[in-house]
Amino acid sequence: MTDALSAAAEPNRRRILQLLASGPRSVTELAEEFPVTRSAISQHLLVLSEAGLVAARKDGRQRFYSIVPGGVVRLRAEIDRFWTDELDLLVADAARLARR
Repeated sequence: MTDALSAAAEPNRRRILQLLASGPRSVTELAEEFPVTRSAISQHLLVLSEAGLVAARKDGRQRFYSIVPGGVVRLRAEIDRFWTDELDLLVADAARLARR
Protein backbone atom coordinates (compact mmCIF):
# COMPACT_ATOMS: atom_id res chain seq x y z
CA MET A 1 0.00 0.00 0.00
CA THR A 2 1.27 3.44 -0.94
CA ASP A 3 1.59 5.90 1.92
CA ALA A 4 -0.60 8.97 1.70
CA LEU A 5 2.24 11.49 1.81
CA SER A 6 4.04 9.87 -1.14
CA ALA A 7 0.79 9.57 -3.09
CA ALA A 8 -0.13 13.22 -2.55
CA ALA A 9 3.39 14.46 -3.31
CA GLU A 10 2.92 14.09 -7.08
CA PRO A 11 1.51 17.33 -8.60
CA ASN A 12 -1.21 15.69 -10.74
CA ARG A 13 -2.45 13.68 -7.79
CA ARG A 14 -2.50 16.78 -5.59
CA ARG A 15 -4.59 18.52 -8.24
CA ILE A 16 -6.97 15.53 -8.38
CA LEU A 17 -7.42 15.78 -4.61
CA GLN A 18 -8.12 19.51 -4.95
CA LEU A 19 -10.75 18.86 -7.61
CA LEU A 20 -12.40 16.10 -5.59
CA ALA A 21 -12.57 18.36 -2.54
CA SER A 22 -15.57 20.05 -4.18
CA GLY A 23 -17.39 16.73 -4.68
CA PRO A 24 -17.35 13.42 -6.54
CA ARG A 25 -16.27 13.35 -10.18
CA SER A 26 -15.99 10.74 -12.88
CA VAL A 27 -12.65 9.82 -14.45
CA THR A 28 -13.79 11.58 -17.62
CA GLU A 29 -14.61 14.79 -15.75
CA LEU A 30 -11.25 14.70 -14.00
CA ALA A 31 -9.34 13.95 -17.23
CA GLU A 32 -10.83 17.07 -18.85
CA GLU A 33 -8.81 19.14 -16.36
CA PHE A 34 -5.42 17.67 -17.38
CA PRO A 35 -3.21 17.55 -20.47
CA VAL A 36 -2.72 13.78 -19.96
CA THR A 37 -4.78 10.79 -21.05
CA ARG A 38 -7.81 9.40 -19.24
CA SER A 39 -5.73 6.26 -18.67
CA ALA A 40 -3.05 8.30 -16.89
CA ILE A 41 -5.69 9.85 -14.63
CA SER A 42 -7.00 6.35 -13.87
CA GLN A 43 -3.50 5.32 -12.83
CA HIS A 44 -3.20 8.35 -10.54
CA LEU A 45 -6.60 7.52 -9.04
CA LEU A 46 -5.43 3.95 -8.41
CA VAL A 47 -2.43 5.24 -6.44
CA LEU A 48 -4.65 7.61 -4.45
CA SER A 49 -7.09 4.78 -3.79
CA GLU A 50 -4.33 2.44 -2.61
CA ALA A 51 -3.19 5.21 -0.25
CA GLY A 52 -6.71 5.45 1.18
CA LEU A 53 -7.26 9.02 -0.03
CA VAL A 54 -10.03 8.42 -2.57
CA ALA A 55 -12.74 5.83 -3.12
CA ALA A 56 -14.71 4.85 -6.22
CA ARG A 57 -18.42 4.30 -6.61
CA LYS A 58 -19.63 2.52 -9.72
CA ASP A 59 -22.74 3.89 -11.44
CA GLY A 60 -23.49 1.98 -14.63
CA ARG A 61 -20.36 2.07 -16.75
CA GLN A 62 -18.83 5.02 -14.95
CA ARG A 63 -16.82 5.27 -11.77
CA PHE A 64 -17.20 8.31 -9.60
CA TYR A 65 -14.34 9.14 -7.25
CA SER A 66 -14.57 11.02 -4.00
CA ILE A 67 -12.31 11.98 -1.11
CA VAL A 68 -12.06 9.57 1.82
CA PRO A 69 -12.24 11.92 4.83
CA GLY A 70 -10.35 9.54 7.13
CA GLY A 71 -7.55 9.24 4.58
CA VAL A 72 -7.18 13.00 4.40
CA VAL A 73 -7.13 13.19 8.21
CA ARG A 74 -4.28 10.65 8.24
CA LEU A 75 -2.44 12.64 5.54
CA ARG A 76 -2.81 15.80 7.59
CA ALA A 77 -1.45 13.99 10.66
CA GLU A 78 1.60 12.85 8.66
CA ILE A 79 2.24 16.41 7.51
CA ASP A 80 1.81 17.74 11.06
CA ARG A 81 4.33 15.19 12.37
CA PHE A 82 6.75 16.26 9.65
CA TRP A 83 6.29 19.98 10.34
CA THR A 84 8.55 20.60 13.31
CA ASP A 85 9.73 23.68 15.16
CA GLU A 86 12.95 23.50 13.14
CA LEU A 87 10.97 23.99 9.93
CA ASP A 88 9.20 26.99 11.48
CA LEU A 89 12.61 28.46 12.29
CA LEU A 90 13.82 27.78 8.75
CA VAL A 91 10.79 29.58 7.30
CA ALA A 92 11.37 32.54 9.62
CA ASP A 93 15.07 32.69 8.62
CA ALA A 94 14.16 32.57 4.93
CA ALA A 95 11.63 35.39 5.41
CA ARG A 96 14.26 37.50 7.18
CA LEU A 97 16.76 36.91 4.35
CA ALA A 98 14.13 37.78 1.74
CA ARG A 99 13.42 41.12 3.42
CA ARG A 100 17.11 42.13 3.23
